[in-house]
Amino acid sequence: MNASTSVKVNMLASLTLLQREMVRFLRQKNRVIGALATPVVFWLLLGYGVGNSFRDGALPGEISYLEYYYPGMLVMIILFTAIFSTISIIEDRREGFLQSVLVAPVSRASIALGKVLGGAALATLQAALMLAVVGWAGFSLEWLGLLKILLMIVLLSLALTALGYLIAWPMDSTMGFHAIMNIFLLPLWLLSGTLFSQESAQGLVYWLMKLNPLTYGLAALRYGFYPAGSPWLAGLPDEGLCYAVTLASGLLLFAGCFAITLRRPGH
Repeated sequence: MNASTSVKVNMLASLTLLQREMVRFLRQKNRVIGALATPVVFWLLLGYGVGNSFRDGALPGEISYLEYYYPGMLVMIILFTAIFSTISIIEDRREGFLQSVLVAPVSRASIALGKVLGGAALATLQAALMLAVVGWAGFSLEWLGLLKILLMIVLLSLALTALGYLIAWPMDSTMGFHAIMNIFLLPLWLLSGTLFSQESAQGLVYWLMKLNPLTYGLAALRYGFYPAGSPWLAGLPDEGLCYAVTLASGLLLFAGCFAITLRRPGH
């Protein structure tokens, strides 16, 4: 098999796995509900429940919690979709499908690429759909802002799906995956500035938020929702730094996915 044919075969394998993830997701209505409805319910309950009692001293003026929490809800949708899509790796291994794919005459890297792209595509689609209610949150988006938001949604979808893949690949128990989610993935989201700003945090929490790569992804989303110079952007990391950290984290996680997939048992 020459190099050109090999590339085509591997790309076809990746695209086939991507398509399988899309079809599988749409056939499992509970996954659609779980990944999309849960973050929306959180957004509405917290937005209307906290309501006027919300006041972050690090932010200027007044802002509704529906507005403040909205970008974090988008990240939560991406995170939940990444969790549901990568947990299928464990199910595929238990059902024997993954073993069949691994012995196929294609590169293992193409398998990792297909699984991550499939989950990222689903996460991007669901988060983008939620932009339909952006006016309800109180935002009035400009075209440039919308493009920035969509770009960051794609980058975050790729990074978080790759992270979920790294966690799910060595596991053989869905219960173990959920345990990791509860003690690692959800705190990662909570410490990104979703519920409160980094400037209002103190001590260890402040530094955990500063070291959390997801903090910069969420901050980049906020830059898309407000025009340049808006007081609501005060205290956020530099926009260029946000994109650099998110991109670097995604590339590092992608590299980890390829490395762990290429590793043979016992190595």
